[in-house]
Amino acid sequence: MRKVYFDNAATTQLRSEVINTMTQVLQTEFGNPSSTHEFGRSSKALIETARKEVAKILNVSAAEIIFTSGGTEADNLVLKSCVKNLNVTRIISSKIEHHAVLYAIQEMQASHGISVEYVNLDHCGAIDFTHLEDLLADTSQKTLVSLMHINNEIGNILDLKRTALLCKKYDSLFHSDTVQSIGHYQLDFTDIPIDFAAVAAHKFHGPKGVGFAFVRKNSGIKPQIVGGSQEKGLRAGTEPVYAIVGMVEALKISYKNLAQEKKYITGLKDYFKESLITQIPEIQFNGQCDDNQNSSYTVLNVCIPVSPEKGMMLLFQLDLKGIACSKGSACQSGSSRGSHVLSAILEDKDLEKPSIRFSFSSFNTKDEVDYVVQTLKTFVGSGNTLEH
Repeated sequence: MRKVYFDNAATTQLRSEVINTMTQVLQTEFGNPSSTHEFGRSSKALIETARKEVAKILNVSAAEIIFTSGGTEADNLVLKSCVKNLNVTRIISSKIEHHAVLYAIQEMQASHGISVEYVNLDHCGAIDFTHLEDLLADTSQKTLVSLMHINNEIGNILDLKRTALLCKKYDSLFHSDTVQSIGHYQLDFTDIPIDFAAVAAHKFHGPKGVGFAFVRKNSGIKPQIVGGSQEKGLRAGTEPVYAIVGMVEALKISYKNLAQEKKYITGLKDYFKESLITQIPEIQFNGQCDDNQNSSYTVLNVCIPVSPEKGMMLLFQLDLKGIACSKGSACQSGSSRGSHVLSAILEDKDLEKPSIRFSFSSFNTKDEVDYVVQTLKTFVGSGNTLEH
């Protein structure tokens, strides 16, 4: 059976160079980075070199990079510490954030009684900046704004610098989940006065189980995992040296190849859109994903014009044909609940139809796009199943 992977917003294929780098470290560097003998110092040196390389890419200081197990932990570290340690009593966010953010906010609301306000969205899921400024204008409470840079389901891009400057204007903290953008967009955190960001390696062809938090110097953030003094005292636990080194190797390659791969993937996404419109004219695109200026070049979220009953079989049928994609985000596609992102922006009649997220990488081809589009066309025009 043919296999086609169009779920790169969920996770990405490891680059061969990353595998080779990690394998070498696994074979030669087994010392605990906290140990003071030569074996430990050698491992520690790899971590600190990796930290400096990440910092250079983001144009920040090495002390502002805190290695974590991934984006979810980085989000939780920042959100929870802001409430517990920085005296934040109000969080402004949106209803289409990743659950790593939404659930952490809800937990802080339940345990610490903070107030939570959600900024208005337009029909495509774009932030209403007038409403955001109206909310920020109330400076009676210490406020943290948490808005993701690129939405993981529909690909909408937030104007990160505009948001950061608005937060500075009203003396509010700004955190962004940048899991879908680091490695795909060049970000300069000296130019963009953001306070905190979350990153995951496996979104840019690095290993799973590792990521980092950007924490602005002298922010006052405290650890949420205790038991050791690793990571500048902000994250206890022995660091996975091989994974950190692998992550940085993946990050360096992503930025080295950024212009070339962005052009290629954008062309692939455009070809996918055009093919869908030609073969299935009634198809709709969710959010701003059909607008390359305001959405990620890696994500396309489409509403398929079939009945709800038929739609229930779509993801299953695509899987039978060897096509990997997501209903909503992969983090929740195994759930019976619908997408909270699409529920916030779509009308009821469109929510009843199946929506599928296709997400791309440089490993994908136009031939794969042709196969997927033809498979979808056949499904739309058939009964409830696809022939094998």
